[in-house]
Amino acid sequence: MTVAVALRYVQVRAASGYRAFRSRRSLDPLLCYLGGVGAAPDEPPIVLTTADALVERFRTYLLSERGLKPNVAAFYVASVRPFVSTVVIGDAVDVASLSARTVIAFLSHLTRSLAPKTVQGRASALRSLLRFWFLDGVTDTDVSACVPKVAHRQSGLPRGLPADQVAALLASCDTGTANGLRDRAILTMLVRMGLRAGEIAALALQDVDWRQGEVTVRGKGGRRDRLPLPADVGRVLVDYLEAGRPSGALERCVFVRVKAPHRGLTNTGVTQVVNAAAHRAGLGTIYAHRLRHSAATTMLAAGAPLAEIGQVLRHRSVLTTALYAKVDIEALRCLAMPWPHEVAR
Repeated sequence: MTVAVALRYVQVRAASGYRAFRSRRSLDPLLCYLGGVGAAPDEPPIVLTTADALVERFRTYLLSERGLKPNVAAFYVASVRPFVSTVVIGDAVDVASLSARTVIAFLSHLTRSLAPKTVQGRASALRSLLRFWFLDGVTDTDVSACVPKVAHRQSGLPRGLPADQVAALLASCDTGTANGLRDRAILTMLVRMGLRAGEIAALALQDVDWRQGEVTVRGKGGRRDRLPLPADVGRVLVDYLEAGRPSGALERCVFVRVKAPHRGLTNTGVTQVVNAAAHRAGLGTIYAHRLRHSAATTMLAAGAPLAEIGQVLRHRSVLTTALYAKVDIEALRCLAMPWPHEVAR
């Protein structure tokens, strides 16, 4: 099967009124599997435009030099692609049009339709692209400093889940099925260890040291940390590995898809596991990062100091962990000035 055949297939299905498998992306698992076993012929090389070539060089830089994960590199590439298209004229970058005005105008246009957090991420991607172009010799001057910083700060409290809702999440998993065993193990690791969705997805079989009772966590920027494996987390993980993980898994990822091809879960897949469990428990929409907040607030309620919480969550800055200081309302009451009953005249 080739990509051209797959496109014709989904077009026919869409025209016939089918509701499933109507897009090229829906066939990606099948095409990847066929390509991996050599059953799909190689596609003819695609001729890249100048803008595409610049973007691909940027992607290679992000993966090889910056050490970003493929999904993060994909976000950076998608963020800067529209900008690259605007400054490329003919076969080269129009250096004359690459100015602070051009950069600010591009970001200002994004603020009209995107949330501040999203614009902040795209500004970081654009700053990285301009810095790379200077290092790569595409431009003679470094204009990355022209990218303005986008103000965005979480003003509310971190929203952890209370203990009864965490229990409801775990109880929603049917441990009589492979799917339920996997979901319970994922939820338990998120709640007890405060891992990110990407760290759950990246967890490999060799990362679990059963003799030492430790887990190697692959974090942001290629960082690796060894964390203790709690006994209750180890038990549910063993249950899944013994009775839930498919024997025909194509990768050494701990958590894989239940349906064939049995490849490792993605970040989105882990988030969908949490959201599905939340809906089964009647809690509405909840995503994976909410459980990371739950782990932090639980440790704080048990009396753990912020320094220890930061070590467990592997924060690079103490300011990030300090956000959880706002959660302990009772401890903060002694710091608040009493409200005057009468205003002096």
